[in-house]
Amino acid sequence: MIKPRSFKITGIDVLSFLALSGFAVVALGVQKKWIASFDDSVAAFVQGLETPGLTGLMQGFTWVGSTVPTAVISLLAMLLFFIVFGHRKQLLLFFAVVAGSTAIGYILKTLFGRERPDFYRLSEAAGFSFPSSSSVAAIALYGVIVYALWGHLRSSAAKSMVAAAAVLLVLGIGVSRIYMGHHYPSDVLGGMLAGVAWLLLMIGAFKLWKIIAE
Repeated sequence: MIKPRSFKITGIDVLSFLALSGFAVVALGVQKKWIASFDDSVAAFVQGLETPGLTGLMQGFTWVGSTVPTAVISLLAMLLFFIVFGHRKQLLLFFAVVAGSTAIGYILKTLFGRERPDFYRLSEAAGFSFPSSSSVAAIALYGVIVYALWGHLRSSAAKSMVAAAAVLLVLGIGVSRIYMGHHYPSDVLGGMLAGVAWLLLMIGAFKLWKIIAE
């Protein structure tokens, strides 16, 4: 029997709601063109940092955030959790988060139909622009990896290092999309907020499912 206190609003619920609300605000700003000045100023700053060395680094982050590397990293993480940690239940969470984030990115891009930036492209990118599906996927993938690893990390230093690595990867991928001219800054911000909302929603559902299953 499920105890009533199991259904209390948690911090995860609140954060998920805030992320979803933030995405809604950014999406409205994109639709109404209220966010154009933000896009222009941030893009000008990021792209103004261009150097040959930084371009190489940003190309690397863009590659890491692309479809094939993301799929390979996802598969390796699933094998790690299954073979090393025996996380059979968490594999369901992992699959739901990663597959769902891919679907969300595609659906939202189709719904909003925002064209890619038509200025300052260091390389070409196909498809619609809002939100950045790479940012949605990066938040979902590296967030769920950190969540799954957290309980196996003994020291606070190890936890800090893993969390910092995930944050750097996500930020690097997001900034690279702006630097390369593939996305507006609001695309990246919207993608990150959508990814956070989806990740936290799935973690909350997973926790509830485990309570019910017990």
